[in-house]
Amino acid sequence: MRDESLDFLKALLTAPSPSGYEQPAQRLFRAYIEPFAAVTTDVLGNVYGNIPGAGEGSPRVMLVGHSDEIGLQIKYIDDKGFLWFAAIGGVDPHLTPGLSVNIHTQHGAVRGVIGRKPIHLIEPKERDTVIKLEAQYIDIGAADRQEAESLVRVGDPVTFAAEFQCLHGSRVTARGFDDKAGSFVVAEVLRQVAAAATKLSLDLYGVSSVQEEIGLRGGSTSSYNVNPDIGICVEVDFATDQPDVERKHNGDVAIGKGPILPRGANINPALFELLAKTAAEEGIAVQFTGIPRATGTDANVMQISRGGVATALVKIPLRYMHTPVEVLDTVDLENAVRLIVATLARIRRKEDFLPV
Repeated sequence: MRDESLDFLKALLTAPSPSGYEQPAQRLFRAYIEPFAAVTTDVLGNVYGNIPGAGEGSPRVMLVGHSDEIGLQIKYIDDKGFLWFAAIGGVDPHLTPGLSVNIHTQHGAVRGVIGRKPIHLIEPKERDTVIKLEAQYIDIGAADRQEAESLVRVGDPVTFAAEFQCLHGSRVTARGFDDKAGSFVVAEVLRQVAAAATKLSLDLYGVSSVQEEIGLRGGSTSSYNVNPDIGICVEVDFATDQPDVERKHNGDVAIGKGPILPRGANINPALFELLAKTAAEEGIAVQFTGIPRATGTDANVMQISRGGVATALVKIPLRYMHTPVEVLDTVDLENAVRLIVATLARIRRKEDFLPV
């Protein structure tokens, strides 16, 4: 991966962006694509980059990846200065006790820890019990409510204090790859399309959407606004090459072996075949999965926006989803970009995607 792209990926992952609080990440996305796309933002916070194509009557194609991540929100500050919170998105209560967190306030980040009673003081019968999120709390070192309220407000968002780190080879770990990996791929596709010598025969819209983790909300509004003929959602998916994941139900998927192309009701069959054929012709390794229903991604709402959209998913294999230590292979990111750019070059008419 080129140095500038890796720096952008690191910055995007570092920026706090729990659902509803995505502005820091969206500002980075907007600044990155401004040199090569016409950029707009809507009232919900979705960011759009447009690159017009050659010729009149070109199909309108939308790429989307969501910038929001799971997190926490401060709900209550007690008399002793401890902060009580609720989840933003799917937060696993098994993981949170003992974690360091950042509370993102109007004056900057405040560091805290999610407290946990020492094991010595826990009754044996309670040691295997999961502590519900509403029974957990954050300690910022405040002496009382007044001191805590001078630093933090109710409603402030919270992220896990996990940093981007390189593992062996091209594998990396961070929080928030779900789905800043998707926003990153969208931005890189826009950059490469803009740099190409030949214009595409389509109008391209690359979108970094918001509030996916709490109900596909930004995907709904951005799809309505763009009104695409064809759409590709870039997401992450469960890698099953870790010891504790069942392959029979989730498919045989490994990091480093290429992006995933799902099939099923949410996927336009002609667009799927074009992606698969392009991968074979370009020598790009891909993996296949089946999803026999609507997916829990922006592709779901995109497909049924207005009169319907020919929709596909390109997914990045990810280990440990919704934890502070998500792991992927940057080669899969690069190959997802290559696949989408090459597929866009093969799109000519929206009529080619009618399922007849």
